[in-house]
Amino acid sequence: MNTLLITLFLPLIGFFFLLFTPRDSKAPFGVALLTTLVTFLFSLGLIGPAITNGAVFSSAYDALWVDSAPLQIHFHLGVDGINVWLVLLTALLLPIAVWISDGLVSERRKSFFALLLLFEFGLIGVFTSLDLFVFYVFWEVALVPMYLLVGGWGARQSGRVAVKFFVYTFLGSAFMLVSILYLHTQAGSFDYIEIMNRLNAGQFTLSPIQQLFLFLGFFAAFAVKVPIFPFHTWLPDTYTEAPAPATFLLAAIMSKMGAYGLLRYSLTLTSAGAHRCAGWIVVLAIIGIIYGALIALIQPNIKRLIAYSSVSHLGFIVLGIFSFTHQGADGAVYQMIAHGISTGALFVLAGYLEQRRGSLEIADFGGISTPAPGLATAFMITLLASIGLPVLCNFIGEFLVLQGAALAHFPWAVWAAIGVILSAAYMLWMYQRTFLGKTNDRTVSFPDLTTRDWAPLVPLILLMVWLGSYTESFMPPITSATSRVLDQTNMNNQYRVELARPETGQAAELVHAH
Repeated sequence: MNTLLITLFLPLIGFFFLLFTPRDSKAPFGVALLTTLVTFLFSLGLIGPAITNGAVFSSAYDALWVDSAPLQIHFHLGVDGINVWLVLLTALLLPIAVWISDGLVSERRKSFFALLLLFEFGLIGVFTSLDLFVFYVFWEVALVPMYLLVGGWGARQSGRVAVKFFVYTFLGSAFMLVSILYLHTQAGSFDYIEIMNRLNAGQFTLSPIQQLFLFLGFFAAFAVKVPIFPFHTWLPDTYTEAPAPATFLLAAIMSKMGAYGLLRYSLTLTSAGAHRCAGWIVVLAIIGIIYGALIALIQPNIKRLIAYSSVSHLGFIVLGIFSFTHQGADGAVYQMIAHGISTGALFVLAGYLEQRRGSLEIADFGGISTPAPGLATAFMITLLASIGLPVLCNFIGEFLVLQGAALAHFPWAVWAAIGVILSAAYMLWMYQRTFLGKTNDRTVSFPDLTTRDWAPLVPLILLMVWLGSYTESFMPPITSATSRVLDQTNMNNQYRVELARPETGQAAELVHAH
């Protein structure tokens, strides 16, 4: 049976199994953990074909789902050198989310774990769908359980925050749906590969204006999900009010849905629109990098500080994508993985702090490296990875993004580099006030990490070192896949520019050539 299909549907099977589990049973944690671990093991089987094929979609599955002329929807899945790592990231982090939930969630555990599995199903579907309509369906499937997790198990303000999160993301996805439906009227298909083949063969054309409006529809959904400044206003409150496992997943994985959509669909399907808006989007990304870092500097709450640091770090991903350089695109994908690992670990550690102290206000801590040296060490390693220390994960992605930005327009790199400096400032400031100095009455007997606490941290820390030290394990298929995306983007954009000119002969030659 197809490995990708098994990886996708195992969480859904676990979800339905949990629905029929007795409410007072202790089984939900075991079922969820076993399901996510087996899903992770199957996801490992996707690596080999993806590395071998690189830019070509492997482990593919294609079946006709809806056949009602003129509407045809294919359940089409596949992985390449870009999305295979996002599937693995999802499959790795979900068992960690289940593990930390066991000690943090005490009410309605069956529903909580069931929603985690449904969320995993939606995420893997988003990253692997090659049919735009199916992609949209999975996009919404991933939204609903996260909305329920935030609203049902969050802090006092979680209901209001969950509604704000849902409205923002749902409105954005509504614009994306309009773009998808309009693209279908022009291309006659929802299938991504079929659309690209017809576009390259000149079987249909999209004017620069059409591409611009299509791009803006996609961008509305993806910009909110990343989020890109100024579409980020839902993020700080949501990250702060959500339960720790939900915050962990929001920051580590869900934000990558938007970045992946920008790279996979916005650049290739609406190349002229992407090029036309790139300058403004880069400006917004750089504003987000600096703004997020500056606001993080003044945050009194650890969770909100990490939330604003995510706004800053995710700006680097957007900058890399819209630099339209190979280095920038490679760095953006690498940074998606690295940010998921490092920021995910930061939120796990923040959850441990809150569990022990009952607060995440920096003023409530101080000197806890003395009673809790293990916690202080794990936090320092993760912090150094987050600020981009060489040999740790974030360094490679940020360096490549800055290199790509410098090649595209050198001032972009200069402005973005300010964010790197500021990230070191706010992270080290937070660490100093939380872990160093003298202990006080509230922290003198602060509990250190237990063996159970270390269990999710060890694989994350090892991956931080692996990603930062052995890039050849990950980079070749990424480079191959991003090169194909950029080649397609540049080819389509060149063709659209020529098509807009009165000399139609040149356009005809381009259609024939490609």
